[in-house]
Amino acid sequence: MTTRTVPAAGIAPSLRRLYFARFAFALVWAGLLFATASSLGPVSVALLVLYPLFDVVAAVVDARTSGAGQPVPALYVNVAISLLAAAGLAFAVSSGIPGVLRVWGSWAIVAGAVQLAVGIARRAMGGQWPMILSGGISVLAGTSFILQATKDGASLTTLAGYATLGGVFFLVSALRLGRAPKN
Repeated sequence: MTTRTVPAAGIAPSLRRLYFARFAFALVWAGLLFATASSLGPVSVALLVLYPLFDVVAAVVDARTSGAGQPVPALYVNVAISLLAAAGLAFAVSSGIPGVLRVWGSWAIVAGAVQLAVGIARRAMGGQWPMILSGGISVLAGTSFILQATKDGASLTTLAGYATLGGVFFLVSALRLGRAPKN
């Protein structure tokens, strides 16, 4: 069995395209969730489950692009936790918005830690500081979602804001990767 290692310069254009796609998805998703966030109806439930499933696809694309690079195991951890989050959200919707916020918050904490680790491992390629910051903020936001679940009036709109901010970090990283040195 042979392993291939893709040089950082070869990964950057693929990551850039992936990050632009993640930005676009996050904005559209956030807009749709914000429009339907007043209750857990069929559209909002579908959106809640779709988001971590999109994260699975993005992590698989990222892992395949990265080859045998260092962050690949962390990306597969992300695949597993995002699949668990999608399943957890599918069940949590039956218990209401607080249950959704607990599951989403737990996922955000773990996924944020993974994103932080991947960003740190890739920092030499450039354009990763937004990913590092986003990972750290995700951990904090996840904690906030769990705490919000304990209060009256918990809302899904905070998840739309979370996705929007995450999308902006992907956009900034994509733009910075476009200016990364090409070795």
